[in-house]
Amino acid sequence: MGYRGKVEQQEQARALRAQNLTLAEIAFRLAVSKSSVSLWVRGVPFTPSRRRSGPKRTTHPAHTAKLRQIEELDRLGIQRIGTLSDDAFLAAGVALYAGEGSKRDGQVRFANTDPTMIAFFCSWLRHFFTIQESRLRGRVYLHQGLDLDAAEEFWSRVMGIPRTQFGAPYRAVADPSIRTAKHEFGCAYVNYSCSTTHRTIMGLIRALLSSDAIPG
Repeated sequence: MGYRGKVEQQEQARALRAQNLTLAEIAFRLAVSKSSVSLWVRGVPFTPSRRRSGPKRTTHPAHTAKLRQIEELDRLGIQRIGTLSDDAFLAAGVALYAGEGSKRDGQVRFANTDPTMIAFFCSWLRHFFTIQESRLRGRVYLHQGLDLDAAEEFWSRVMGIPRTQFGAPYRAVADPSIRTAKHEFGCAYVNYSCSTTHRTIMGLIRALLSSDAIPG
């Protein structure tokens, strides 16, 4: 599904929320981020499951105010961005690749832990370039102890690439001295080996960052 074709996913998210599914459950089923689901299902009635034990937690007023501000700014952001024109979509993808993409000649490679960014990049790549789908490759970087099958299924749906086109995963050994939080589905890599496509993208990046492209 293209980046701008999210209406069906939004409707599915709202229907699942009406069935009392959590944000995490909906995000997993639709292969999107929890933040996207949170925006889509706003206003749909939801009854949290009662915890079997433990004291009831109270929310600090400052935290409540923070959440309300974030919700309002998300709403204003959606209004401000609106539906991307082709020119805006092109520039946004170029900027995203400039920050997160590989600069190695001949390899169009993009990696991220955020499924919405991976979905955006894949849609952008397919929209503006002639891609041979059979040459698209995926790969997962995942900590040991996490479910590799679930991770590859998740990223396969996000990328629109069959698992048969995924390379061997990299299983990271947990190091508690570095970090304790781990992404459930790890980090995903999308790779497309094509010198012409990569050089075209790098040319667009140089054009985007040139002084002539920046408003005075």
